[in-house]
Amino acid sequence: MKWIMTFLVGALCGAGALAYFLDVTPSVLFRVPAAAPPLVMPPPPIAMPAPPAVAPTPAPVIVSPSVDILPAAVVAPAPPLLPEAAPPAQHAQQPERVVIKPTENLMIPVAGIKASQLMNTFDQARGSERRHEAIDILAPKGTKVFAVADGKVVKLFNSKAGGLTLYQFDVTEKFAYYYAHLDSYAASVTEGTHLYRGDLVGYVGSTGNANPAAPHLHFAIFELTSEKKWWKGTPINPYPLLRQ
Repeated sequence: MKWIMTFLVGALCGAGALAYFLDVTPSVLFRVPAAAPPLVMPPPPIAMPAPPAVAPTPAPVIVSPSVDILPAAVVAPAPPLLPEAAPPAQHAQQPERVVIKPTENLMIPVAGIKASQLMNTFDQARGSERRHEAIDILAPKGTKVFAVADGKVVKLFNSKAGGLTLYQFDVTEKFAYYYAHLDSYAASVTEGTHLYRGDLVGYVGSTGNANPAAPHLHFAIFELTSEKKWWKGTPINPYPLLRQ
């Protein structure tokens, strides 16, 4: 029974407390919060018009004080160069003439003479103003003299210096062979006679200005010019040609 009483007392106390609570705090417990004021968005910024473009200030023009422009100086043309004085004329040195030698082997023109017996007298002096320009082949008087090469007799002549002489042209008529101081000519030899190498043309002697005590053949070779005049030809030393 006791517990029933306790229950009832508790229930009554609870009901009273509840009634008090509901009477005092209903507005607090069930207060509806006021609505939040609407958010007001600030207006967008008003676009300001762009300031007018300012034209760049032109740079000040600096005017230099006036200067008188002088005319260009007139330069007189240089006087023409005078040609240098020509050096005094000098005697032009003539080039040494190239002498053509006979291509045919030449025969020693004196019978019985060997190449080793020949003497080179081509450059020996004859008087004070000339060279010998020939060779002398010593042999007894009357020794046979032969043609040194093929060719033609163009002149038989008895001169004061050379005595009995014979001039022969080779077959090309580029060279002349000269035989001098002959004692006599061969009987068959006349001007225009065609000679062959080794033909008899005459005999050794000492005619002309030769020493009678030393008979010999004076033999010379000349390279002919276009005029075919032997006295204008170029002397050629026979010595090396006869020793071949």
